[in-house]
Amino acid sequence: MPIKKSAAAQKSKPARKPGRKARPRPLDAATIHAVFSRLRDANPEPKGELEYVNPFTLLVAVVLSAQATDAGVNKATRGLFAAADTPAKMVALGEDRVRDMIKTIGLFRNKARNVVELSRKLISEFGGEIPRTREELETLPGVGRKTANVVMNIAFGAETIAVDTHLFRIANRLPLAIGKTPLEVELGLEKVIPAEFMRHAHHWLILHGRYVCKALRPECETCVVNDLCRWPEKRV
Repeated sequence: MPIKKSAAAQKSKPARKPGRKARPRPLDAATIHAVFSRLRDANPEPKGELEYVNPFTLLVAVVLSAQATDAGVNKATRGLFAAADTPAKMVALGEDRVRDMIKTIGLFRNKARNVVELSRKLISEFGGEIPRTREELETLPGVGRKTANVVMNIAFGAETIAVDTHLFRIANRLPLAIGKTPLEVELGLEKVIPAEFMRHAHHWLILHGRYVCKALRPECETCVVNDLCRWPEKRV
């Protein structure tokens, strides 16, 4: 017969694996303010790196950027936006032509279909204009919460947090807001980022993650918030 464990043994927690470091506690309010102050000082007016000419082309560029680099999207969309910078022109261009023009981008077939279909929906349901709410934006083909947040922030000045892989990594590393999903991180950041930094917060974090706090080889030696960071694996 199997040996029955004692109550004490049943309640005991498993020992931490050797060498595993404890998760750091989130930064306090004063330190978070210092983090964003330094990021602002280093880059007072951060900009997204996708190229666009109006809110519609911004929306299309963000849809196309899923699982693709901004540089790759920009290369493909220069010709696309020269030919079609409105929903009506995009529908007239047609899915086959759009597909040919963005074929260097990953998932280009599905993305071409989404771009044309969202253009049709913009015409039929929104008078050809880009809706300003997250709920309406998310009804468009190919548009999820992150895409909606980007468009709302850049095109309309909304204080939204678009959580991409870079921002997700930094939020958990510093840590600003610990979460297992992008939504958990987004909601956590909304609670702790001071109001004066909300407008540009996601740009600062995305750019910092893209060029400094990288996934595999973070450049801790050049990080402006290195001394504030509680990530156990930081190199300096």
